[in-house]
Amino acid sequence: MEKPLAGIRVLDLSRILAGPWCSQHLADMGAEVIKVEHPERGDDTRGWGPPYLDGTHEAAYYLSANRGKRSITVDIAQPEGQALIREIVTHCDVVLENFKVGGLKRYGLDYDSLKAVKPDLVYCSITGFGQTGPYAERAGYDFLLQGMGGLMDITGRPDDEPGGEPMKVGVAVVDLFTGMYAATSILSALLGRNRTGEGTWIDVALMDVQVSMLANQAMNYLTSGQSPQRMGNSHPNIVPYQAFSTSDGHIILAVGNDGQFRRFCKVAGVSDLALDERFVSNRSRVQNRKLLVSKIESLIRAKPTRFWLEALEREGVPCGPINSIEQVFADPQVQHRGLKVAMPHEEAGEVNLVSNPVRFNNNLMNADTPPPGLGEHTKSVLSELFPGRDDYLDSLRSKGVIR
Repeated sequence: MEKPLAGIRVLDLSRILAGPWCSQHLADMGAEVIKVEHPERGDDTRGWGPPYLDGTHEAAYYLSANRGKRSITVDIAQPEGQALIREIVTHCDVVLENFKVGGLKRYGLDYDSLKAVKPDLVYCSITGFGQTGPYAERAGYDFLLQGMGGLMDITGRPDDEPGGEPMKVGVAVVDLFTGMYAATSILSALLGRNRTGEGTWIDVALMDVQVSMLANQAMNYLTSGQSPQRMGNSHPNIVPYQAFSTSDGHIILAVGNDGQFRRFCKVAGVSDLALDERFVSNRSRVQNRKLLVSKIESLIRAKPTRFWLEALEREGVPCGPINSIEQVFADPQVQHRGLKVAMPHEEAGEVNLVSNPVRFNNNLMNADTPPPGLGEHTKSVLSELFPGRDDYLDSLRSKGVIR
């Protein structure tokens, strides 16, 4: 199938994770993504290891976010490099960047400068705190924003429990959410351009994204005036909805309605518990959380994980194990859905990647090529964009502007 973004060209000046995560999604959807990197060091994440792909210097971190792109090297600190980027932009639909506020203006690569050469340009800026405000000049990193934006204060065990302290999420979730917000915003701007013929400057900030993704927890505060507290693996609005210890491990019990609670009680051999007025509805179960959870803990701890998973599944009660990442990729559902994809790699022979989770007409949406080597496509991309100008490109190469 022809992919939906075929014919769209993205100039990606971003690095690390939020920007590359965005552009990888666009590449998976069929866009041509030209990744611009420094001629010597490239994207910082190339060296964020171990582990590294066998036979290469490419870190797994870099491989996670750069599938399907074409890498060119340009030194934008040199005037000739700036001029080259401005000329490339005339052939592009989208520019994506995550420099500090004002960082590209001194190079003449900010939105206003590039709009002058490409009036219908969609230009997306990703920063820590946005283009305006008292923190605009600050650098922003995922871990920092998880703390400043409230996520760590609602993640982890309560202070009065062993190990109780604020805790970050196990992946850079603010970067990932920011990348996806950026991707959907770029697509929206492209649709708008089709109607109006006008370009757009998109301002996406990690801080803004983190606050917005507080979701129901933010509304719990805005509705009640009380800040939500850390509850470990418990849910603030649903009971029982948490992890429990079995006789030989752990399970997650995710009871989402009263019918599921009744079926859980049947499996546990305590059907009368579901008729107790203290537990008959989710509202009453939340009000009597401690009492009910202590009863359930005793029940579940008495039998092994396998019993609970099989018995609850038969009754349609949502439950599941707590898998290691190794177990995740061994899971039959994950394997059936093809979430691990192998691609040929020029240096390593093959590289295993995580699939884009989206399907169009039952087809997985993954770009056809693996993450590129540093500057792998400089010659081919520039020769395509500037045919018959070999002398010009040779001059740039001799000056170290490209390599």
